[in-house]
Amino acid sequence: MTEKKSKKWVVAAVVFIVLAVLPLMLPLFRVSLIGKYMCFAIVALGLDMIWGYTGIMSLGHGVYFGLGAYAMAMYLKLEASGGGLPDFMTWSGFDALPFWWVPFGNAGFAFAMIVVVPVVVAVVIGLLTFLNRIRGVYFTILSQALAMILSVLLIGCQQYTGGSNGLTDFDTLLGLPLDAPATKLALYYVTLAVLVALFALCSVLVGRRVGKILIAIRDSENRVRFTGYNTALFKVFVYALSAAIAGIAGALYVSQVGIITPSDVAVSPSIEMIIWVAIGGKGTLAGPVLGALLVNGVKTFASEGFPDLWSYGLGLVCVLVILFLPGGLMSIKDVPARLRAWRSRRAGAENIPELEQEGGRA
Repeated sequence: MTEKKSKKWVVAAVVFIVLAVLPLMLPLFRVSLIGKYMCFAIVALGLDMIWGYTGIMSLGHGVYFGLGAYAMAMYLKLEASGGGLPDFMTWSGFDALPFWWVPFGNAGFAFAMIVVVPVVVAVVIGLLTFLNRIRGVYFTILSQALAMILSVLLIGCQQYTGGSNGLTDFDTLLGLPLDAPATKLALYYVTLAVLVALFALCSVLVGRRVGKILIAIRDSENRVRFTGYNTALFKVFVYALSAAIAGIAGALYVSQVGIITPSDVAVSPSIEMIIWVAIGGKGTLAGPVLGALLVNGVKTFASEGFPDLWSYGLGLVCVLVILFLPGGLMSIKDVPARLRAWRSRRAGAENIPELEQEGGRA
């Protein structure tokens, strides 16, 4: 195991152990908050696979997060309705459940759709873009537009999706009361287990040949294509994988938070997801997990004390990281070497005039 890989696993192991013991020391309210942060860390994992390892920046990953969340929310809403119509459909004048809502009353179907729907959408989008060699800033803009379209669509279809109010007022999950402390604690550890499992899966993938091809695509896609690989298919695969991971995160999120709205799938949350990866350190897996946890933790405490200023602080931190820690928090150990190199360059620049003067006298 290389030094870089061992560092990644050490950081991840420390983070996971801390997350495992935190419920023993914190009140249930804070535990639920950290459970939400872990959902964001799962999204950051998927984003790191496509941005950090493949070089595809997506500013619309809130779409897949939202699709998974809405699939779970539909099941939770039907379970809370006790076989009847959801309240917002009654207000809209419905007398029967829409046919495409009916299957979501089955837990197995709903859980499958949490992954299937995001993957199908990602494959369609991926094939349309990557086969046509749309990449770089053009793909980034397209993904951002996709998030905007979905949020507007969810608001416009109020009679089917709850509109701007979203889906909420859930009571049970598989018959277990969501408000019960035992259920909340169980959801916390399920989220942690999923985070660990997906981290292990992504680590295995990046360590195998497929991971090396993804890195090669990031560094020089044309060279990989000329060696005979169909780079578009690899990009569709990793894009669909990241969409599935985001969908799972969305389902876990709505189970713990108790609400999903169009604002959660809009452009702003998608940009925040990119910030988590950048601050943590893209291309490291452990960095984005750490970044998502820390950024959202600081965001909560800062918004409690300085509700009008925390967003400016987050922007300042992002700028400072980009300028002075291009490798994110995972590159903090390189700061002393960077400072020494900066001092050496500065000392060399100061000595140049003296050398020129000596050369002139000679």
